[in-house]
Amino acid sequence: MGSRTKSDWLQKYRITQRQLFWMVVFLPIFCAIYYLSFWLRFEGSLNVDGVLGENGFRMFRSTVLWAIGLKTFTFWSSGVYKIRSRYITILDLVNLAKAATLSSAALAMVDYLVFPNIMIPRSVFLIDWGSTILAVCGFCAGIRMVQDSGRFFHHQGDCRSTFIIGANQSGASLLRIIERNKESCLRVVGFLDDHTSRIGTRINGIPVLGTLQEMCSLAQKHGVSDILLPADEVPGKTVRQLVEAGNSAQIQVQVLPSYQQLLSGKVEMKPRPVCIEDLLGREPVQLDMQNIRDWMDDRVLMVTGSAGSIGSEICRQLLQFSPKKLILVDRTENSQFFLERELVKLGYQGRFDVVIADINDSRRMRAVMREYQPDILFHAAAYKHVPLMESNPGEAVKNIALATKHLADLAEEFEVGTFVMISSDKAVNPTNVMGANKRIAELYVQSLAARSKCHFVTVRFGNVLGSAGSVVPIFTQQIQNGGPISVTDARMQRYFMTIPEASQLVIQAGAMGRGGEIFVLDMGEPVRIMDLAADLVQLSGLKLGEDIEIEFSGLRPGEKLYEELHVDGEKHVPTCHPKIMVADKISFSEQFIHEAFQRLSDLTEQPSDLILEEIQRILPEFQSAYLKSNKPSVKRAA
Repeated sequence: MGSRTKSDWLQKYRITQRQLFWMVVFLPIFCAIYYLSFWLRFEGSLNVDGVLGENGFRMFRSTVLWAIGLKTFTFWSSGVYKIRSRYITILDLVNLAKAATLSSAALAMVDYLVFPNIMIPRSVFLIDWGSTILAVCGFCAGIRMVQDSGRFFHHQGDCRSTFIIGANQSGASLLRIIERNKESCLRVVGFLDDHTSRIGTRINGIPVLGTLQEMCSLAQKHGVSDILLPADEVPGKTVRQLVEAGNSAQIQVQVLPSYQQLLSGKVEMKPRPVCIEDLLGREPVQLDMQNIRDWMDDRVLMVTGSAGSIGSEICRQLLQFSPKKLILVDRTENSQFFLERELVKLGYQGRFDVVIADINDSRRMRAVMREYQPDILFHAAAYKHVPLMESNPGEAVKNIALATKHLADLAEEFEVGTFVMISSDKAVNPTNVMGANKRIAELYVQSLAARSKCHFVTVRFGNVLGSAGSVVPIFTQQIQNGGPISVTDARMQRYFMTIPEASQLVIQAGAMGRGGEIFVLDMGEPVRIMDLAADLVQLSGLKLGEDIEIEFSGLRPGEKLYEELHVDGEKHVPTCHPKIMVADKISFSEQFIHEAFQRLSDLTEQPSDLILEEIQRILPEFQSAYLKSNKPSVKRAA
C-alpha cells in the first residue's frame, strides 16, 4: 500500500523516478557548493571547531534550506532532472548552465525581497553560480566519461579494427553510434579522407590517418579488416576503386545508409555489402530548391504512368514539396494500390488522388483533365521494352506516339502551364520501334511549343538502374538461380542513372523549361554490360567463370551496341545546371508533323511492314533491321 501511495504521489506531481534520483544526487552537491561559497567569501575564516565564523555561519544556517529548495525547484522546472547520463550532450550541459544562472538570480532576488535583514554578500551568489556550473557539469560529464570508458574497455580483444571513410559530420556521427553501441564488435582506429587539410587531425580522439589511396597500406599497418563507408560519401567511380583494392587486400568495404534513406524508412541501420547502385552512383544531384518551389508549390500536379519505376519516384519527389494536390494516373490497378499504401505510410495521406485511367482512352482522360485542371503534367506513361515493341509496332505507335499527342492536345485545351514529356536516349538515331516512337513524340511536342501558351518540355535520359524489367534485376535473378548470366554481346555499352537521380533531374528540367526545349541529362560514362555482370557476380560473393558463367545470346531485334546522345545535326548546349543540357532544335513544319500523325493513326492495325515504312518516312535516320533486310529505305518528301 505504501509503495502504491508513493507512486501515485509521483504521478500527481509529474515526477519520475529518474527525476527523483537526480534530485537526491544533486542535494548534497548543492549544499556543499553553497557552504563553499560562504567559506571562500569569508576567506576561509574558521572558528575553533573548523566551521565558518559566527557571522558567516549564521547567514549560511538561516538561508541554506530555502536556497537549496529554490535551486532544486529551478533545476526541476528547467528539465535538468530529465537528462539521461548515457546520452548527455553539449546541449544538456548548456541547459545545466542556464538552470544554474536562473537559480543564482532567483536566490539574489529572494534574499533582496524576502530577507532584507540578512543581506547575503553578492559575491556569495557569484561564487555559488560559478561553482554550481563547474561542479554539476563536471559531475555529469564525469559520469558520461566513466560509461564511455567502460564501453571502450569492454571486449576490446574481440573487436574488429575498422576505418571510417570521411572525416566529416557523417563520419563523426557514425563514430558516435559505434562507440555508444554496447553490442558493437567494431573498434574504429582511424579515418580516411581525401581532404589533405584534415589529415593529422582528430575526431573524438580518433586520428585522420591518410587518404583513400593509402587505404590498403594503412589497413595492413593497423590490422584493419573492415572499411565503413557512409552512403553518398564518395562518387560511384571511387567506390568501385575502393572495392577492387579492398578485394585484392582481403578488406571488406561496407556501406552505411545515409540519413535521408533512414528518415524515409527505406533501409535498416546496419552495414551492408556494396551494391551495384553504389558502384554506378555519382555525386548527389544538387537541385535549385527555390526555383522548383516557386514553380510547383500550391499547384495541382499530375503524373501519368504513376505506377511505373520513374513515375512512382517522381510522385515521391514531388510530395516532398508543397503541391496543392498530386494526381496519380495509371491503368495498372494493382501497382496503383501498392503505391497508394506506400505514400500513405510515408505520411502523404490527403495530399494526392489515385486515378485509374488509360491514357489512350481520350474520353476518360478528358474527364480527368476537366475534373482536376492540372497546372503541371509529367508524362511518364509509355511502353519501354524494346524487343516486345519490335513485335508489336502498332501498339508502340498507339501507346507512345499517339498517346503523347492526345495528352499534349488535352494539355493545351485545358490550359496546363507546363507539360513535361519523358523521353529516352533510344530516340537518338533510333534502331528500334520504341525509340522511333519516342522521337516522333518529341517532334510533336516541339511543334506545339512554337504556338502554345503551355510550356511543352521534353527530358531525355538513358537506362534507369533497378527499374522493373531492367538489366540489373534480371542479372540478379539469374545469379540467384545459379546462372548462367545472359549477355547479348561482349561489346555492348549503356548509360545508366539511378531512379532518384533521374526523377530529380526531370523535375529540375521541368522547372527550367520555357517551352520547346529537349533537355538531355548528363549520364556520366557508359558502362560495359559485361563489367556490370561481373560486378554483380563479385558483389554476390561468387567468382565469374567458376561459380557463375556468362553466355552470349546475340543482339535482339532493335538493339544497339552503343547508345548515342546526339541526333544527327544536333548539338548540346549547357544550361545553368551542370547535369542538364539542351539539345538544339531541329525544325520540322507543323503541317508535316500533323500529316505524319494522321497516317500513323490510320496504320496502327495494319501489317508491321507498313507501319515501319511510315515511321522511316517520318524519320529517315530510323534504321530498322526488318526494313534493311527486305526493302530499300524510304526518303522523306521535301
